[in-house]
Parts: sequence; structure tokens; C-alpha cells
Amino acid sequence: MVKKTRAPQRREDSLSRDRIIDASIELLDSAGEGGLTFRALSERLATGPGAIYWHIANKGDLIVAACDAVIAGVMAVHAEAQTPEDTIRALALGMFDAMDEHPWIGSALFHSAGALPTVRLLECIGQQVRVLGAPPARQWSATSALLHYILGVGGQNAASRLSAQTRELDREDFLGEVADAWSALDERDYPFTRSVAAQLRDHDDRGDFLAGIDLILGGIKGMSKATGRKR
Repeated sequence: MVKKTRAPQRREDSLSRDRIIDASIELLDSAGEGGLTFRALSERLATGPGAIYWHIANKGDLIVAACDAVIAGVMAVHAEAQTPEDTIRALALGMFDAMDEHPWIGSALFHSAGALPTVRLLECIGQQVRVLGAPPARQWSATSALLHYILGVGGQNAASRLSAQTRELDREDFLGEVADAWSALDERDYPFTRSVAAQLRDHDDRGDFLAGIDLILGGIKGMSKATGRKR
């Protein structure tokens, strides 16, 4: 009797794309883009690089996939409010918090501007801008302004927090030092900066961020009203 040999099970069968992405997000959060290597990922997943390459082509694709997973999660929670204004505010604040929690997202979006993560945001924001009544000729500029504001300010806030952590700076102490420096400026040359020095000391980053969103939304609604009056 011929003994049947057992076919070796392919290692990639026990490893899902979702598991790889989840592990990648953990590595990116803890060690940044430089710490995400296929070797480190293999050790975390207790598998070989070949099994990972079965699902992901390269590091660039892996970072984009990780970024898309985070953004898809934000949109699933925040992209269905009662009004288009509320939807945009919720999505914007969700992205602000996500970028604060995952500081690498800003860089990932910048280097993959035409990929799915950015397109998800663009589509969601653009649909709300349409509902707000922005004229067709201005929908792209309005959507682009919101998208760039969300990613720019959110990314800057995340970078500032990361920088402060690296230098072991306390936010309250840092802002206090800057506020004192602004207060000491020459009033004739820097009247505005001196006037807001006290506000800088205890300002709310998220509140300021949403205030900027409201300014853009106000401009979009103003365009919509102007278009309606011309008809």
C-alpha cells in the first residue's frame, strides 16, 4: 500500500490581509514609517515575509492599505449625520482625532494623493458640498479647500504633538512660554500677536479646528445663496 503524503499547507492560508494591516497599524503607531519593515512585521505576526508578500506587494502599498483602513473606520462612524454641515464637521473632527492618534497618516496621504484613502474623503466631502448647494463651477474649489484644511491642520497638529513628545515638552508649559514671548513683543510692530497672546496660553486645538471648518462652510453657503439670488 502506497502511503499518501500530506500536501504542505500554504503558510499564507492562515494569514489574512486584515491581520497584516492591523499589525502594520500597530507598528506604525509605535515606531513610525521607519519602524515598519517586512522583517518587523513578520516577527509580530510569527510568519515569514513570503506569506506577507502573498497579500501585500510592497511597503508603499502596505502603508496605503493601513491608512485606508483607519480612514474607512473614521467614515463608518462619522459620515452619516443629519445635515451636510454636521456630516462635514463630524468627519473633519474624526480625521483630526485619527491623525492625532496615528501621526503617520498625514505623510501617507501626502505620498498617495490619488489613492483610495484620499478619494474616500474627497467623495464624501464633495457629496456634502453638492447638497449644500454650491454651484457646479465652484464645487471642486470648495471641496478642495475643505479637504486641504482638514489634512493640513490635522497633520500639523499631529506633527506638533509628536515633536513635543520627542523633546519631552509639556503642552501647557510650551504654550505658556510662547504666550510670554508674544506678550513681550513691540506693540507697535505686533499689535495683533500681542492681543491674542493670552488666548494662546489655554486655547482648544479641536475648537479652533472646528471654527476653521465653520468659516469654510459659511463661505460655501454664501456662494449658494448668491447663486440663488442670480437665478
